[in-house]
Amino acid sequence: MAQNIYDTPAFFAGYSRLDRSVRGLDGAPEWPAIRALLPDLRDKRVLDLGCGFGWFARWARTEGAAHVLAIDLSENMLSRARAATGDTAIDYVKADLENLELAEAAFDFAYSSLAFHYIEDFARLVRTLYRALGVGAQLVFSIEHPIYMASRRPGWMTRDDGRKTWALDSYATEGARTTHWLAKGVVKQHRTLGTTLNTLIDAGFVVRHVEEWHPTPAQIAANANLAEDRERPMLLLIAVHR
Repeated sequence: MAQNIYDTPAFFAGYSRLDRSVRGLDGAPEWPAIRALLPDLRDKRVLDLGCGFGWFARWARTEGAAHVLAIDLSENMLSRARAATGDTAIDYVKADLENLELAEAAFDFAYSSLAFHYIEDFARLVRTLYRALGVGAQLVFSIEHPIYMASRRPGWMTRDDGRKTWALDSYATEGARTTHWLAKGVVKQHRTLGTTLNTLIDAGFVVRHVEEWHPTPAQIAANANLAEDRERPMLLLIAVHR
């Protein structure tokens, strides 16, 4: 079973204060880049994996999606999502992505934001999604970039100009990485970029787009805290189709 850190009170309280939690998709700086990868959702059967507060599920419906199945492991997340949703064409379901079961060819599009890097058996999940998507259907997802996950804090290396910068910590060693983000003991699953892409390819997916996301100069001008995300990529955006 995946770690359910989001139902820990201290973690959930901190997560609820994040800009992306308060403002939804508009509070996620990578959203414009993700939106550019999305297909036309009109009349599509949509799967939202790790739906959180339901921001994407509700947006998909405004774009004309016929139905959205939104899945999350956290009861806190689902309760918030249900409270914010008055749409019978969105079903919020509690399920663990580690052992997810889905009907064959039941969906036309699948989406996930920052959830897959918590999954230990990524290969099983990818195979499940391949079977659950119809021919030609797309999967678009974001994860924490493996370089970011394997980065040590500034100070481990010094550049020629004297600035402290990031250093990698055993990038090639895959598996669980424990971090302290909003709460102690948050476990994420580190996989190299090659492993992530090859897992998708081995399942039968065709890779359409890979983006090592970084903020634009305009975004940094509006939020100086984003500047360090140009030092090393924080997010990886991937679009594939069946």
